[in-house]
Amino acid sequence: MFPAASLLLRLRKDTDRIFQMENVNEPKAMLAGHRERLRARFLKTGFDGFQDYEVAELLLTLATPRRDCKPIAKEIIRKFGTLRKILEAGTEELTVVKGVGRNNVFGFKLARELAKVYLEQKAKEEYACRSSKEVFDYLYVSMRDLKKEVFKVLYLNSQNRIVDVEDIFEGSLNSSSVYPREIMKSAMSKHSAALIFAHNHPSGIPSPSDSDKAVTENLVHAGQLMEIKVLDHIVVGDNRYFSFADCGLIKDYELSGKFGKKI
Repeated sequence: MFPAASLLLRLRKDTDRIFQMENVNEPKAMLAGHRERLRARFLKTGFDGFQDYEVAELLLTLATPRRDCKPIAKEIIRKFGTLRKILEAGTEELTVVKGVGRNNVFGFKLARELAKVYLEQKAKEEYACRSSKEVFDYLYVSMRDLKKEVFKVLYLNSQNRIVDVEDIFEGSLNSSSVYPREIMKSAMSKHSAALIFAHNHPSGIPSPSDSDKAVTENLVHAGQLMEIKVLDHIVVGDNRYFSFADCGLIKDYELSGKFGKKI
C-alpha cells in the first residue's frame, strides 16, 4: 500500500474512533447539562415554576449523581401522587420504586425534617401569631402525619411572639389528660402573656369533640384566674383546621362566668 493511502486509512480509523467516543459521551454531557440547568433554575427562583417530578428529581440527584433521575422521579410521582405523600412515605414504601435506594430515602427525610426545623425556628425568631391561619401554617408540617393525638401549648410574649412550644400530652384528649394548673404554672415560669393550644385529629377531620370543648373551657377559665390570655385552640386536620377563636367559642368561655370551677 502506498504511504499516502496508508496514512489516509489510519486517519479515517482515528476519525471514526473519535466520533464513536463523542457519541458515547454525548448522553453523559446532556445529562450533566440538564442537571446544571435544573440546579440553576432552583438557585435563581427556588421551586417557582417547578413541577412536582422536577422537585423529586432534584432531591434524587443528591444521592444519585451519575444516573438519569428524571424517569425515576416521574415514576415516584406516579406512584405517590404528590410531593407531600413522598415525604410522608416510609422507607419500605419508597424503595419499592425501582431506582430509589436508602440514600435517596435519606434525602427525602432530610428535606422534610429540615423544613420542619426551619419553620419552627423562624416562628420563634420572627413570628407574631396574628391569625389562626398563621398558627395552622406553622403547626401543620409537624402535626399533619402524627398517628396519635398530640396536645401542644404555644407560649407567647406580650407581642404574641412564640417563646416556647411544648408537647403536653399524647393520646385521646379529655379533661383528665390535661391539667390546667400545671400548664399555667409552666406559663408563669416562661413569663408568658398569652397561650395558644393545639392538637391534631389523626382522622383528618378537625371538628372539635365535646371533650375538646370541655378541655378548652377549663383552660380559658384557668387562664382568667392567672391573668394569662388564652388566644385560641387550633384543631389540626388534613390540610384544614378548626379555630375556637374564629368560631367565637373562646369569647363564649370568657363570658361564661365559671371562674369558680376547680382547676
